[in-house]
Amino acid sequence: MTRFPQGFLWGGALAANQAEGAHLEGGKGLTTVDMIPHGPHRMAVKLGQEKRFSPRDDEFYPSHGAIDFYHRYRDDIALMAEMGFTVFRTSIAWARLYPRGDEHEPNPEGIAFYRALFEECKKHGIEPLVTLCHFDVPMHLVTEYGSWRSRQMVGFFTRYARTCFEAFDGLVKYWLTFNEINIMLHSPFSGAGLVFEEGEHQDQVKYQAAHHELIASALATRIAHEVNPANRVGCMLAGGNFYPYSCKPADVWTALEKERENLFFIDVQARGAYPAYAARVFRDKGVTLVKEPGDDEILKHTVDFVSFSYYASRCAAADMNQGNTSEANVVKSLRNPHIEVSEWGWGIDPLGLRITINTLHDRYQKPLFLVENGLGAVDEVNEQGEIEDDYRIAYLREHIQAMGDAIADGIPLMGYTSWGCIDLVSASTGEMSKRYGFVHVDRDDAGHGTLARRRKKSFWWYKKVIASNGEDLA
Repeated sequence: MTRFPQGFLWGGALAANQAEGAHLEGGKGLTTVDMIPHGPHRMAVKLGQEKRFSPRDDEFYPSHGAIDFYHRYRDDIALMAEMGFTVFRTSIAWARLYPRGDEHEPNPEGIAFYRALFEECKKHGIEPLVTLCHFDVPMHLVTEYGSWRSRQMVGFFTRYARTCFEAFDGLVKYWLTFNEINIMLHSPFSGAGLVFEEGEHQDQVKYQAAHHELIASALATRIAHEVNPANRVGCMLAGGNFYPYSCKPADVWTALEKERENLFFIDVQARGAYPAYAARVFRDKGVTLVKEPGDDEILKHTVDFVSFSYYASRCAAADMNQGNTSEANVVKSLRNPHIEVSEWGWGIDPLGLRITINTLHDRYQKPLFLVENGLGAVDEVNEQGEIEDDYRIAYLREHIQAMGDAIADGIPLMGYTSWGCIDLVSASTGEMSKRYGFVHVDRDDAGHGTLARRRKKSFWWYKKVIASNGEDLA
């Protein structure tokens, strides 16, 4: 295996809304994710089809307590340091800094919390990689302004972004603007706080909201470079190539269209303009994008690097429909008969990671950063109190090998942060039983448990991988 470059960043990733809990402590306001319940209504709320503007008494909301990272972050970061992390990806909860989202001054308690968190990382030699907006919009901005459908959101977000760049200058230099920006098309409420009225032109709303996010992202990138030229700002894609289900030309064309849909917003963030195919997409969908003078110039402030998640590849065919696509993820895919699937139906395709990395670099010619990757699985504690998660080790081993192969292909890959390095609430299902971590958290799907942390077998394996800079994967 080709040696990973010196300085390659090894670590793991969490998100504020899936880990912190303490959803109303420290002056924090309610956010979109605080409205997404566990249970039968979850998907309808995520899709913006069922309104949730305040929590209901008869439902359980996993984000409210999550894994209590808000109070336990020092111990959790010590576990990361024990594994040898050199990078830790997390997000800032917008509503901790601006509880309503439209205030003129930030909440000092929120700034103090994140300063302490990032200082703790630095104490252990861990570089924070921080997402500004990870499926997390203050609810006041949803109810008062309609969230990202409103152009006013650009000003609220850039004020928040400047606050972050200035308050944490010297502590954070790696930033991401919007997590998995393309998920807005598939899960509009969780992705961008969008709720639809009956009969509303949903594509018009989604693409207009995306335009506002793209403008906000470009302005935030410019502000980050103004505050400190050493800041490095990335965009973030829910990655995974679309394979044609067959070599039938119609299947190949459908896969190309799905790939373009997936990469649409990253094309703008990394290249600085809407792609040529955008005009036909808008025409076919009946979308008329409203721009302000100067928008095209603003978009030219491109990101420094492209970050992405990769869990699985996808399959597309001309006859894709509700009857034959997998419900395993919000991004619909046909079942690929040539690969195995996880317990949740996600395809396990390490070579697909190498393909994705090569595709992204061929397209953008920018450094890449794999910021989410992992296996969601049910873990059992044995009689000795141990968790023998060899299935997770096997998954990660093959994907790290694929990363090494991509580096040998000549791709500049900055680092790797495996998803859910400590067990957390699943964004897709709201479950705790869908575990990704090297560290087990004693909490169940109903929110019961001691929250005690326990090292899994994969903890010791990953420690060895990092110590050897990716050489020892046995």
